Amino acid sequence: VQLQASGGGLVQAGGSLRLSCAASGLTLNNYNMGWFRQAPGKEREFVANIRWNDGSIGYGDSVKGRFTISRERAKNLVYLQMDSLRPEDTAVYYCAISRRYAGMGYYTDQSRYDHWGQGTQVTVSS
Repeated sequence: VQLQASGGGLVQAGGSLRLSCAASGLTLNNYNMGWFRQAPGKEREFVANIRWNDGSIGYGDSVKGRFTISRERAKNLVYLQMDSLRPEDTAVYYCAISRRYAGMGYYTDQSRYDHWGQGTQVTVSS
């Protein structure tokens, strides 16, 4: 299983970025894909998740209304559209897969994910 995250970069506050995560080596039906982020000196934080088969979506409180997660099923791609970016959004962003089928609240815990991508840096300047 491989997860390849891309799309990070440097952006000014108020700007937008779109992250992509390409999954290979498995069939995603019934799985869940999530985005987490980790800022220097801080714990990894849940950002968003999407359940592959029915498209159910969840967001962390700090990104609700600003970030949008989506999937492109035919290409095994997940996107994270990040709008109205703030300096506090600066972090390394990781995509991950959970093989378990559960309620949406289950997927906010990073320990419930089985596979992780390498991360992509997002830096928001003030």
